[in-house]
Amino acid sequence: MESPSRRFFRPWCRACSRAGWYALIGVGLSLIFGVMNVINFAHGDFLAIGMFISLALFRAVGLDPYLSLLVAAPAGFALGFVIQRFVLSRLGDRLHEGSMLATLGLGLIISNSLLLGFGAQPQNINVAYATKTVQFAGVQVSIPLLVAGLGTLAVIAALNALLYRTELGRAIRATAQNPLGAELQGVKTSTIQAIVFGLGVAFAAIAGVLLMPLLYAYPTVGENYTTKAFIVTVLGGLGNLPGAVVGGLVLGTIESLGAFYINNNYRDAYGLVAFLLVLLLKPEGLFGRTVKRV
Repeated sequence: MESPSRRFFRPWCRACSRAGWYALIGVGLSLIFGVMNVINFAHGDFLAIGMFISLALFRAVGLDPYLSLLVAAPAGFALGFVIQRFVLSRLGDRLHEGSMLATLGLGLIISNSLLLGFGAQPQNINVAYATKTVQFAGVQVSIPLLVAGLGTLAVIAALNALLYRTELGRAIRATAQNPLGAELQGVKTSTIQAIVFGLGVAFAAIAGVLLMPLLYAYPTVGENYTTKAFIVTVLGGLGNLPGAVVGGLVLGTIESLGAFYINNNYRDAYGLVAFLLVLLLKPEGLFGRTVKRV
């Protein structure tokens, strides 16, 4: 019979791991909105790109999914940089409204390209550690879940160091707070925006790679995670990076505990209920009005 302590810790361990994915997905979207005021409807599709890069490298050369981060992260950054330079930057004064249509179109292009290249069938990666566990507080925790959570912490810590301990980070924060003032101080805001969009896409691709040992990849897998990313950023406050992290923790905890204690079939519904309650009671997010501030 399962002990009370083990029964208590089991859902919380799962909640923490799931919250880590959501935080990583939400941070990329929140960073883009906070600096560029762009709503990226293709965010989940960039996550799908990370998953399929990992899948392709594993099948082509047998590269471990986690090692494929060395390819997926730079590729995601390069893709985001190019998209901002040659698509979003050309929208001019219509950036806020036009970016919605532009990213929706990009999402369709990506998902259909993946469909042509890999087919419609769900595909996964079979690695030895996919079903292995480690003991934690009397609970068996999946190794891929643990790696995903630790990877998320490492990426968020690296982003925090970039933003607050480097000249590039100061330029990013200046661009977010006052683009004209940043230009007057010699900051090339167009380049900064391209870098930020590249970082946002890279974070989505990293999240996709971390998910690959756990889930199946299929061309439209990103749609669900675009929704998750929006819920996370709204919960924490649009443009608020710490809020995105907390929003991911809140969403992951609500979904995991709801699935464990109520009914697993309605896992996604629990997060949507929390999302609607925040919109009704505190529409600016749990951390208040923080738009365009990183």
